[in-house]
Amino acid sequence: MSSAFASSIRWQVISASILVGAVALVAAPSIDATSPAADARPATADDTSIRPFPAFHATDEQLADLKRRIAATRWPTKELVNDTTQGVQLATMKKLAEYWQSGYDWRKVEARLNALPQFVTTIDGVDIHFIHVRSKNKNALPIIITHGWPGSVIEQMKIVDGLANPTAHGGKASDAFDVVIPSLPGYGLSGKPEATGWDPQHIARAWTTLMGRLGYKKFVAAGGDWGDAVTEQMAVQAPPGLLAINSNMSATIPDDIAKLLAAGAPAPAGLGPEEQLAYSQLDDFYKHGLGYAQEMTNRPQTLYALEDSPIGLAAWMLDHDIRSYKMIVRIFDGGKEGLSRDDILDNVTFYWLTETAVSSARLYWENKLNFFEPKHIRIPVAVSVFPDEIYAAPESWAKKAFPNLIHYNRLPKGGHFAAWEQPAFYVTEMRDSFRTLRK
Repeated sequence: MSSAFASSIRWQVISASILVGAVALVAAPSIDATSPAADARPATADDTSIRPFPAFHATDEQLADLKRRIAATRWPTKELVNDTTQGVQLATMKKLAEYWQSGYDWRKVEARLNALPQFVTTIDGVDIHFIHVRSKNKNALPIIITHGWPGSVIEQMKIVDGLANPTAHGGKASDAFDVVIPSLPGYGLSGKPEATGWDPQHIARAWTTLMGRLGYKKFVAAGGDWGDAVTEQMAVQAPPGLLAINSNMSATIPDDIAKLLAAGAPAPAGLGPEEQLAYSQLDDFYKHGLGYAQEMTNRPQTLYALEDSPIGLAAWMLDHDIRSYKMIVRIFDGGKEGLSRDDILDNVTFYWLTETAVSSARLYWENKLNFFEPKHIRIPVAVSVFPDEIYAAPESWAKKAFPNLIHYNRLPKGGHFAAWEQPAFYVTEMRDSFRTLRK
């Protein structure tokens, strides 16, 4: 094949890889983790109702089976190098497995999840699960926040009260949001599509439908990883109610830079400090961040092992991007970071219990977007840059990509899972990003 075509294919694969207290509790019957939401709340295909989502409850047998499977892991031999270049290291996985069996308690996060008001609605034949917290402030700004892979609504639980109840978290009443956090189709507690076509564009349209069903005529949107891809497509579609978006992993790479990266070329002369950092981060990602994305983009159904082995699933999820992985290594070595051992296992266990390893991977196969390429968005855009993200978008590139850039800020810490790792910073960014839009 030609070098240009090879670069294009390589770029598409890389693009796909990116794409990673005032609440009113709604009483609802419990549902165990073996039963899909549709079974508990049957709905016809044309049902547009908003239904309470039953409390999610893993059975004791499921949790016992999980521990049995961890104990029965057939371990590989140790990597042959003293660094991360061969992948997730054996010592880290054995520390994770030991804690998963002896120190981890799923019931704690299950209780926190079930304390949030959750709902389900059917859109285009798929049940969409979502958290919905209405602020006590009647002038609250509605916001829909989308997670990515290997994320879930577990990521955003830390930011809910800070957004909906700002006065309890250092903010003003005028900073309040009504918070909507959906599970992507095929992820978490949403239904698993039974037909193809659920790409980021389709999900973006579904999110606009969801906000309309909730009665919101004006709203904003935010997300990272796949959440960014979906949120940017909402902005491309520009429904009348969408006022602005925030991205913490925005598509801003100029065409000439993209071509150099795809070719493995050194950074061009004349880049500023922020641009040089971004180039080096992306170059590093090209060299180390492709393994999982290639398989999920090309052959997601082949990943049967992830549905059968909890340790296999955990290792696959940990190997997302090198900076996140190194942080996780430090955590299991006893370090203090933005995430804890429990945080990491909360998310992995959620994937395991909901049996969504393969169904979530299919989004990579569905996607045909070039993630980093600017999408010609004209509505207002806010960009939040966390330094350990896969790449920290330079302000110069953001201004070119988004002609209506209303906010740009570089945070002092945080990485790919921004809301999860640094919830206080993330909440502040949401307040600052959209303040000028409030009336």
